Amino acid sequence: MITKQQILDSYNYRHACKKYDPTKVVSKEDMDFILETGRLSPSSFGMEPWKFLVIPKENVKVRNVIDQLCWGIKDKKDASYYVVFLTRKAPELQPNSAYINHMLNDVKQMPAEMAEVYRGFYTQQLSELSNLLGEGNERALEDWAGKQAYIALGNMMTVAAMIGIDSTPVEGVNYHEIDKALVAEGLFDPAVFKVSVLCAFGYRGEEPRRAKTRRNADEVIEWVK
Repeated sequence: MITKQQILDSYNYRHACKKYDPTKVVSKEDMDFILETGRLSPSSFGMEPWKFLVIPKENVKVRNVIDQLCWGIKDKKDASYYVVFLTRKAPELQPNSAYINHMLNDVKQMPAEMAEVYRGFYTQQLSELSNLLGEGNERALEDWAGKQAYIALGNMMTVAAMIGIDSTPVEGVNYHEIDKALVAEGLFDPAVFKVSVLCAFGYRGEEPRRAKTRRNADEVIEWVK
């Protein structure tokens, strides 16, 4: 069984990798494992508003498109994989959308009566508690989906570090332009998805140039008694 110290060692090992080793390639088996931890990650109401586009190093065409639009990833060309985290747009997340129906009926396989109760809780959360429904709230609803993608992203980066694989999360991107460019490549339907965040995975080409720094625990953690 993995120890707590081994887990902490992985957190200390992980850093935003600046340079990847062009001679080392993450195996598909290992990448499938990392992706599976993303797939199994928690999401609000278990609605899984994400999709992961995996762009291997061999796909030079799409990688070049991404490099041109993402200043945060363009110097990571030697990474084995880019993962583009897509999240669903506002119409897909409405309580009575085809996608939500699919999640309740086909994925969760809820009986009809239970599905309607669950839909009611979901609707209440989005409307009364979070103010995410209604005209003018589309951006807020999509941002809510994007926040959930970061749960999957965090899990994938942590697990990657635990098996000795490096990663670099990337937000340095022109979202409007990358959406258009990837749609032009036929990679997703813009009525359904938008780009939320990206991440590179591979093996480090150099050690971090400085030790990991974090605030002291007493600055970050407060026990409320």
